[in-house]
Amino acid sequence: MVIESSQLPAFEDILEAAKFLKGKINRSPVDSSETMGKTFGGSVFYKLENLQKTGSFKIRGALFKISKLTAEEKKAGVIAVSAGNHAQGVALASKISKINCKIVMPKFTTPAKINAVERYGAQIDLFGSDYAEARDHALKVAVDENRTFIEGFNDRWIIAGQGTIGLEIMEDLPDADMIVVPVGGGGLISGIAMAAKTINPNIRVIGVQSEKFDSVRASVDSGSIVEHVTGQTIADGIAIRRPGDITLSMIQKYVDHVITVSDETIALALYHLLEHNKILVEPAGAAGLAAILEGKLDISGKKTVIVISGGNTNLLLLSKIIYKSLEHESKLVRIGFKIPDKPGTLYRIAMAISEAGGNIYHAEVDNLDETTPIGFQSIMFTVNVRGSKHAAALFEKLKEVGYDFEVFT
Repeated sequence: MVIESSQLPAFEDILEAAKFLKGKINRSPVDSSETMGKTFGGSVFYKLENLQKTGSFKIRGALFKISKLTAEEKKAGVIAVSAGNHAQGVALASKISKINCKIVMPKFTTPAKINAVERYGAQIDLFGSDYAEARDHALKVAVDENRTFIEGFNDRWIIAGQGTIGLEIMEDLPDADMIVVPVGGGGLISGIAMAAKTINPNIRVIGVQSEKFDSVRASVDSGSIVEHVTGQTIADGIAIRRPGDITLSMIQKYVDHVITVSDETIALALYHLLEHNKILVEPAGAAGLAAILEGKLDISGKKTVIVISGGNTNLLLLSKIIYKSLEHESKLVRIGFKIPDKPGTLYRIAMAISEAGGNIYHAEVDNLDETTPIGFQSIMFTVNVRGSKHAAALFEKLKEVGYDFEVFT
C-alpha cells in the first residue's frame, strides 16, 4: 500500500509530535561557539542533531509518521528508500514500533551504511545504480507486498516530526535572530521554519544547499518544482534532485532565503567543527557553518543558531577532508626535491626539517620520474607545520641546505 500524507502540516501537528516523541528520542543539546562568535562578530550556537539517535534528525519524523499508521498498516509493514540517514531513521523507528521494515538501497551504497541499517533489524534490498532506480523499485515492492511507503521529506507527519527541532530551539534560545538549516528535499527546514516563525514571525530562517545540488534554490527562484543538478557533492545527505510539492510550498511561505555553498567550504566547515568544537559531523551537517565561512551570511550582531543535522560521516572521506583542510590552512605542506643520489643528502634535508620544527608526516622517493636527471633522486616530503609563518621559516631553513625544491599546493 502506498500512502502519502499529502496535506500540509499545521503547527498543531508539530506540537502533537513533540508530545509523542518526548522520552522516545534525545533532546539534542545546543552548544555555543566562542571562536565563531569572535571571528564573525555575533553569537553562534549549534543545535547538535548529530547526537540524536541514529546520528541524525531523521528518527523524529520517522517515529511520528509510523505512529499515524493504522493497525492494519503496521501489521503489513513499511518500506523506504535511502542510502543514508532516512534509512537508519525508519529502521530504528520500525524496531521501536515493533513492525516489519524493508529498506531499498542503491547497489553503490557503502558497506558501513548497509551495516548500520542492518543493526536496527531492517531487511536490506539492494537495487539499482542510483536513487531514482531504487525508489521506483521500492514503490513497486510497496504495492506488491502491501507495505506503506515512508517518504523521506514530502510528508505531513515527517515534516511535523522534524519541526520539533524548531520548538526546541525556540525554547532554548527564544531571542535567537536567525536559524540556518541544511536543505536537501526540504523536510527539515519546512518543519523548523513553521515552528520558529509561528512562535516568532520576525526570526529569519535560512536554507543552505550544495551548489552542485541546488534544486530547492532553483525551484524557489522559478516558482515551481525543477530538478537542478550540476555535478557530484560530498554532502550526500542533501543531494536531492528535486523538492516535494509540500516542502516547496512551505519553504516559499516560511523560509527567508536559500543559498548555496561549495564542497570545498563544506569540507573546511566539517574540519573546523572537528578541530575547534570536537564535533564530528557529516558533510551535509556542516553546510550551515559553511555558509558563514564562505561569506554568504552576515551574522554580525546577531544570535545565530546553526542546525548540525547529522554526524554519520564516511571515515575514509573524513581522512581526506582532514588532510585537505590541513593543506588549506598551511598546516600540511608538500615539498618536492631533486637531490643528488649520494649518501647523507636525504639525512641533511630531514635534519633541516626537524631543526625548523617541522614534523615529517610522509616521505616518498620516486626514482622513475622521467624529469629526474641521471644521478639524482626525486623525493616528496609532506610536513606538518603550525601555519603559514612556520611554513615560511621552514622554507628559509631548507634553502640553507643548498638544494632546489618546489612547494606543491
